[in-house]
Amino acid sequence: MPTPVVAAPIPIPAGPPPRRLLLLLWAAALVLALAGLGNLPLRDWDEGIVARVALELADRGFPPGLLPTLWGSAYLNKPPGLHLLIAGSIGLWRQASGASASALPPEWVVRLAPALLSTLVVPLGGLVQWQLRPGRRAESLATGAILLTLLPVMRHGRLAMLDGAQLSAMALLWWGLLRSRGARRVWIDGALAGLAGSALLLLKAPILLPALAAGGLGLLLDPCPGPRRWRSLAFGLAMGLLPGMAWHGYHLLMRGQEAFWLWGGDGMGRVLLDAGEGSALGWRVPVLKVLEGGWPWLPLWPIAVGMAWRQRHQSWGRWTLVLQGVMAATILPLRTQLPWYSHPLWLPFALLCAAPLATLLRTGAARGVLRRLPWLWMGLGGLLVLAGGVAQLPGQSELAPYRWLPLPAGVGLLGGGWLLRPSGRPRRRGLALLVGGWWLSLLLLGTGPLWNWELNERWSVLPAAALAGRDATPMYIEGDGAGRPSLQWYARRKLLRLPDGSDTLMSDPFDLILQAGEGPEEIPLRHRAICRLVAMGDEGWQRWHCRPDAARGG
Repeated sequence: MPTPVVAAPIPIPAGPPPRRLLLLLWAAALVLALAGLGNLPLRDWDEGIVARVALELADRGFPPGLLPTLWGSAYLNKPPGLHLLIAGSIGLWRQASGASASALPPEWVVRLAPALLSTLVVPLGGLVQWQLRPGRRAESLATGAILLTLLPVMRHGRLAMLDGAQLSAMALLWWGLLRSRGARRVWIDGALAGLAGSALLLLKAPILLPALAAGGLGLLLDPCPGPRRWRSLAFGLAMGLLPGMAWHGYHLLMRGQEAFWLWGGDGMGRVLLDAGEGSALGWRVPVLKVLEGGWPWLPLWPIAVGMAWRQRHQSWGRWTLVLQGVMAATILPLRTQLPWYSHPLWLPFALLCAAPLATLLRTGAARGVLRRLPWLWMGLGGLLVLAGGVAQLPGQSELAPYRWLPLPAGVGLLGGGWLLRPSGRPRRRGLALLVGGWWLSLLLLGTGPLWNWELNERWSVLPAAALAGRDATPMYIEGDGAGRPSLQWYARRKLLRLPDGSDTLMSDPFDLILQAGEGPEEIPLRHRAICRLVAMGDEGWQRWHCRPDAARGG
């Protein structure tokens, strides 16, 4: 007769989590998020679009702002949760500064709400780990430290985009579900998870499905809490989801079938079926982003997966494998693969890697490859220090302004790796040195001109935008500028693409913005118009006024 399998009891955290230290990590995350927040312009694509939608919400006020618009037309790409918060920041800035409604808010105002929300993942990640490994302070703090020092988490959190806030909402959702396992009033923790689900519904609605599925599967694999507890959890979840569902119901009521585009067209349909620009590598895009952005913790990940598999009969092993597996299975098959689509992978990544990192702090606990990992960190630190030295050599003037950027991270890896060796002492100070050095390099990056590096991939929109007036004359631009949301944001108007066809006749006067050398003398021939130069700007940008040539048009 087979021996019955007895499920392990649901772990209940022993004592309070390390709140003060998690708050200290959160304070460090706030510094990273806010330092130099407005020192670079908004970029394409999402920043320019998010900012414009938020500005129109601020202009329209509440409740009309519940239905977002873009240049006066219905905006059906994303729900307005974050846009409404940015609109609130714009309204407060207008009141505090006395700026007119026509004034363009500075970049830090637009990025403030996303940046603040993105930092919450640091303490929340530590609290999720506390539920998975009750009483293990080192693992909880290691999770927060990893999330604090991951470059993609820091950088995307500072942008006027939805991904940082989305990651924090996922952490809150999973924390509420985990707390419900040992709670007396299950519906309260269910309602907390449901409110996090509402936040996801108001950020990127379709992401709620895999996030909730991952948490639900984790609960199913835990010892069954009984039908009564499941009913209480479902009731709490439904209550918490009401705000998000209410907005989608209102959206459907007011906009009819257009509302489904948010889920099927620009939601799941496009990313699942349409390989957009930059998606040629397919599933390799998120893999490459993890390989690029996971340092210095990336070597811990395969070790952590092995540890989780060996502990798959315990809560930490089950949950981390499920969370990482479900989110990877959600993201890797997408046809549209943009760099920030990999962002939901970072929280499961940190929950996994925290365990072997905490193991390094315990005397004699590290084995095998993990035991040798500090030497790898020391080698990486030496390379970073060397890179900082090379930037100061004669003939490297273009690198000289950034010579200090890699040095704190290099020194932290060198010193921290040395103290984290099997014979090193004290190990906790070694980890603090490693984390502190990497954090300082991230701070230097955030206060410099490189952190929003996509701005350097295309021409700056600021000189062209400065030439765009507010008059009613149609404004055209040569090339791909008309498709750049950041240009339209700074110009405060829509710019149209000038038709390419030589037989295109312009029936009304129009203005044209282009750079010198792009062939302004060809415009009259191509479009049978008479043009004159009316303004010149920086970097060779010009504004021309054109009117139809009746003689040529005949």
